[in-house]
Amino acid sequence: MSYVQLLIHAVVRTYKSEPTLPTDERVKFLYREIWGIIKNKGGYLYRINSMSDHVHILFTLPPTLALSEVMKAIKASSSKIIKSAEGFEAFEAWGEGYAALSYSLKDKDKIVTYIINQQEHHKVTTFREEYLSFIKEMGLVFDDRDWGR
Repeated sequence: MSYVQLLIHAVVRTYKSEPTLPTDERVKFLYREIWGIIKNKGGYLYRINSMSDHVHILFTLPPTLALSEVMKAIKASSSKIIKSAEGFEAFEAWGEGYAALSYSLKDKDKIVTYIINQQEHHKVTTFREEYLSFIKEMGLVFDDRDWGR
């Protein structure tokens, strides 16, 4: 038997990082959709929160699934369903790609707190600064051309 624990912190941007997501209770419609996709794929959603231009998702994946498959499903299905939902009239699409980091289960509470506190965090840090630090934490180099996609 294999023993695997894949804890993923993913960030999905709106197209061109435009502020097109509602910032009130209506955004919970999006959260329920994403939660359902993760659950149907055999994963577990620990926390989700968003700002008007991005969503943070902390979840587990079964080892039989590729992260790219789950992220594709999250973006495609949620995009299709929210385009006709109240509060999402300005939403065009998700941005190209996503950012995702894996963490140890011992980091779960720290990441959950970080996601919960997004509104406070973004009073002092722009989303672009946050996203670039996320990429840097991965040990990767950000291609500035990606910001407009």
